[in-house]
Amino acid sequence: MNKVAFITGGSRGIGKAISERFAKEGYNIVINFKENVNRAEELKVELESKYNVEVMLVKADLSNENSIIQMVDKIIDKYKKIDVLINNAGIVIDKEFDERTVKDWTETIKVNLIAPFLLTKLIGNKMFEEKSGTIINISSTNGINTYYPSSVDYDASKSGLISLTYDSAVQYSPYVRVNCVAPGWVNTEMNMDLEEDFVKDETEKILVKRFGEPKEIANVVYFLASKEASFINSEVIKVDGGWY
Repeated sequence: MNKVAFITGGSRGIGKAISERFAKEGYNIVINFKENVNRAEELKVELESKYNVEVMLVKADLSNENSIIQMVDKIIDKYKKIDVLINNAGIVIDKEFDERTVKDWTETIKVNLIAPFLLTKLIGNKMFEEKSGTIINISSTNGINTYYPSSVDYDASKSGLISLTYDSAVQYSPYVRVNCVAPGWVNTEMNMDLEEDFVKDETEKILVKRFGEPKEIANVVYFLASKEASFINSEVIKVDGGWY
């Protein structure tokens, strides 16, 4: 039976690239998405036909605890286990620092940090019982060493996700490895509307002088889930082209 990889926000951007990378390696894929059914369905057809794997789509609102619990129950009911959990889904609300509200913070923290905690707890406990599994959190260099007041709540959530990685690795040792990937600037839909001058300035700060591609992040995520990374645990890997 194929292994199962569960990717939140797995139908677009970095999540889509991760879904394809694991499908390419023969995993059955569970893709969580929130709204765009057509896009998710198109990806399902593409991956199943191209890689001869099974793709399960699960629509769920990650800001809602009951929705998360029901989603996990559906997956476990179908596959009985999850071999790899990738907490990829995230939101960012574009506002200036002084315009930020408690509502903005609450919404961002719910999706970017509380949802990964709940999923880690629900699925991590199952993995621990099975004495096998790996969890990979997708944070950001915004949670490490790049600072933008206009994304203060996003930055805080990504920093918190790194702390969750460390604590979860301790909680589920020795059977479950928990690691984190922190991308820098990547060419995704989330970054399509950045101002040209800003992109130019940020590109100059990157040693390889370009933004990354989603598949370059996906390659690192797959490596961390593979046997080749069997001695890597409680680690955060920046994938940012050398931002300084």
